[in-house]
Amino acid sequence: MPTTETTVAQDLSFLNLARKRYSCRKYQDKAVEQDKLDLILEAARVAPTACNNQPQRIRMITSSEELAKIDAVTPCRFGAPAVALVCYDNTVCWSSPFEPNHNSGDVDVSIIVSHMIFEATELGLGTCWVMYFDPKKAAEEFNLPANLTPVALLPMGYAASDATPAAMHDKSITIAQMTF
Repeated sequence: MPTTETTVAQDLSFLNLARKRYSCRKYQDKAVEQDKLDLILEAARVAPTACNNQPQRIRMITSSEELAKIDAVTPCRFGAPAVALVCYDNTVCWSSPFEPNHNSGDVDVSIIVSHMIFEATELGLGTCWVMYFDPKKAAEEFNLPANLTPVALLPMGYAASDATPAAMHDKSITIAQMTF
């Protein structure tokens, strides 16, 4: 069992990573290496999901033809050389017995995208979680089957030398404001 000192050091390491990460909106014109994309996908694969149903379905987009399709559904690619289109399979999501028509898909994807973001950050890449896109148009552009629900786009790549966090990046509520 780890000591308290070890646990605190690990927590600080994660908190440092969490603080380092920001929404990158400007990228270098440099491809992301396949081994890094594979590690990001591995982080998504091991992410927890409701009942471990693992409904995540991800299309890693790197070709100019498919990046043009992303540009057709959102203005928020920011020149990234890679974009993950993150969906859930609505036939395998956990469904709530308490609320009809409520499943875990959006929450599962949120956990998965968070894992991808932190892995990318650890690998020296920038990311930006994008929900500003038309899911129906994305489904059409990528010919997605009806059981796949697009939830998020994750542009990623090497941050441009002049990329900076948004002005509000360091603004957070206090723990006292957050807890009740």
